[in-house]
Amino acid sequence: MFWNSIQPLVNQVKVISAPGNKPVSLSELPKELELVGTGTDAAVLRHVSLPDVVFKVFAEERKKVLQDEWQVYRCLKGLPFFPVCYGCTDHFLVLSYEPGITLYDCLVQGVPITEEVVNQVEQIRKEVRNRGLNPRDIHLKNIILQEDRVKLLDVSEYMKPGDDHRWDDLVQAYRLFYSMIPRKKLPVQLIEQIKEAYMDREGGSSSIFEFGRRFIHLIKPGNHKVNP
Repeated sequence: MFWNSIQPLVNQVKVISAPGNKPVSLSELPKELELVGTGTDAAVLRHVSLPDVVFKVFAEERKKVLQDEWQVYRCLKGLPFFPVCYGCTDHFLVLSYEPGITLYDCLVQGVPITEEVVNQVEQIRKEVRNRGLNPRDIHLKNIILQEDRVKLLDVSEYMKPGDDHRWDDLVQAYRLFYSMIPRKKLPVQLIEQIKEAYMDREGGSSSIFEFGRRFIHLIKPGNHKVNP
C-alpha cells in the first residue's frame, strides 16, 4: 500500500477517548504529522508527504466503530458524496483529504447556506438508503461545502438502527429561523449553547419551533449574550 512507509509513524499515535461525547485527545503527535481535527471516536491526521490523504486514528475503545466505518465505506464505494476510503488497519482508516468549509463554520463566518445545500443532503441520504444503510448522525460539523457541492465526512453510525432526527431537526430549524440570522453569522458561544440545550432535551419533548423560540432574542444584532 502507498502508505506503508508512514504506517509505523501513525501507529505511534495514541488516541484517548473522553467521557460525555467529548472529542478525543492525543498523548503525543510526531512532528511529521499534522492534526486536521478530532471527533468523539478518532483523530484525523495528515503527513507532509501525502497531502491528499488523511489517517483517521481511533481510540482503543472505539475499534468497533473503526470496523463499522470500514464496512460502511465499502458499501458506499463509488458514490462521489463521501471521502474515498483507501484502506483499513486495526488502528486507523486511510481516507482522501477533503478540503472545504463545514456548515458549522459557515454559521461562524457568515457564509450563506442555501436551500440547494439542504436539497443535496436530502438526495445523498436517499442514495445511502439505496445502499442498504441508515444515514444518521448528520450535523453541522460533518457536512462540508466544496464550491457548489456537498460532501459528508462521518459515516460511523450508518449501520446503526433507528432515526436520531438530527438532520430532520436541522432542516426544520433552518426553514424556521435561518432567515432571521443577521448576516447569516452567529458567535461560536451561542452555537455551542444552542447545541448543548438541544442535546439536553428530554427525548425531544419540545418541538423545534418551541425550542428555537428560546433563542430568537439572542440572534438579533447586539444581543449575542450567552449563559456563563
